[in-house]
Amino acid sequence: AQYGTCSLRKMSVMEVLELLDQLVDESDPDVDFPNSFHAFQTAEGIRRAHPDKDWFHLVGLLHDLGKVLVLFGEPQ
Repeated sequence: AQYGTCSLRKMSVMEVLELLDQLVDESDPDVDFPNSFHAFQTAEGIRRAHPDKDWFHLVGLLHDLGKVLVLFGEPQ
C-alpha cells in the first residue's frame, strides 16, 4: 500500500541506475565498480546467451533496481 501509488517519487530507469551507484550493496561490499555497471553487465550477458528473448535482457537490467529504496530509508 505504501509504494503502490508511486506517489513518493517518480524517476526514469536511467535515474534509478545512477542512484544505485551511490550505495554500497551489503551483499557485495568489496566490489570496485558501480552498481549500474553490474546491471548493464547482467543484461549484456543475458543478451549474448539468449539473443531472442528481449524481455529477459530487460529483466537483467532491472533486477536490482529495488535496492535504491535503501536511499529512502528502507533496509537492505
